[in-house]
Amino acid sequence: MKAHHRFTLGAAVLAITAGVLTSPVHAETIRIAVVGPTTGPVTQYGDSVREGVFTAAEQINAAGGVNGSKLEIVVFDDGCEPKQGPSAANRVINARIRFVVGAVCSGSSIAAAPIYESEGVVMVTPSSTTPILTDGKKYSMVFRTIGRDDQQSPAAAAYITDKLKPAKVAILHDKQSYGYGLAASIKARLDQAAVPVALFEGINAGDSDYSAVITKLRREAVDFVYYGGFHPEMGLLMRQAREQGLKARFMGPEGVGNPDINAIAGPAVENMLLTLPADFSRDARNAHIVKAFQDAQRDPSGAFQLTAYTAIMAIAAGIEGAGAADPAKVAAWLHENTVESPIGKVSWNSQGDLNSFAFNVYQWHQDGSYTAVD
Repeated sequence: MKAHHRFTLGAAVLAITAGVLTSPVHAETIRIAVVGPTTGPVTQYGDSVREGVFTAAEQINAAGGVNGSKLEIVVFDDGCEPKQGPSAANRVINARIRFVVGAVCSGSSIAAAPIYESEGVVMVTPSSTTPILTDGKKYSMVFRTIGRDDQQSPAAAAYITDKLKPAKVAILHDKQSYGYGLAASIKARLDQAAVPVALFEGINAGDSDYSAVITKLRREAVDFVYYGGFHPEMGLLMRQAREQGLKARFMGPEGVGNPDINAIAGPAVENMLLTLPADFSRDARNAHIVKAFQDAQRDPSGAFQLTAYTAIMAIAAGIEGAGAADPAKVAAWLHENTVESPIGKVSWNSQGDLNSFAFNVYQWHQDGSYTAVD
């Protein structure tokens, strides 16, 4: 039977340390690394995670800490680059930090996870959704507080097949673990539903001109495009498609749900479809947590703020439940228990994935808001 763990949290301010610690670390301090992009084109996703991490740590510290110890957050940058994942992980190890929230991006998480596992560090990612991270790895120290792509793609595929019913579909991706994995999963489901996929193709992230692939979309008379990847490329694809007269509807995963896409895509962003975790900030039970975000001038409503908040809660619950800040004991406790959190009651299977997690379909608007679809 699963046990249930709850924290009673207040509000306070955590001294946030960016990069390497510059102040003395006291015995009563439990350091937790947060690893994600502080530089590069998708820094905003790192910001979302850090907002959740800081807010949760502040709340826990205000309530007396964990077993009397305060949490201290240490920020590490990996640029959302798989090549930087191992170096960031090694910096965490060298700093003698044994608990990590991150990495933010799937490619970086895949690269860093074996290092954390071998070094006995608990890793909890609030945003890496690729199944490749955990499938077949037999990790004991790696966890998620977000669903996997194979929990996200069914929601998207069902909406495409049951509601949109497009005549001809194109599926594009950014050739990276996250984007390709989602694209391949969507294609498999559309193939099963006998929905014609006219084009399945990768683009180069960071390019400024996608006119060649848009020409292919026009030639194939595509009326719907699914893109697996992040918002900078999605924004350019939609803007350039409109400029070239392609009227296809676009859809993407939670990685495209960033307000910065509005400036990139312009009017073409209106009614873009995307899958996102439920907006847990609208749950009345989270009103006190939402207030804590707002008091700190942070936005609780993004895709990763409350999954990151939950990652800190999970680590704290594990330390309290295990009776010590011992990573191996904390990991064992998490595998056997349920944690009550702002995203609901969370529990993990043997490979560290959530037993359940729901994604919903939304449509994005030019003012940066989004609404649930029927």
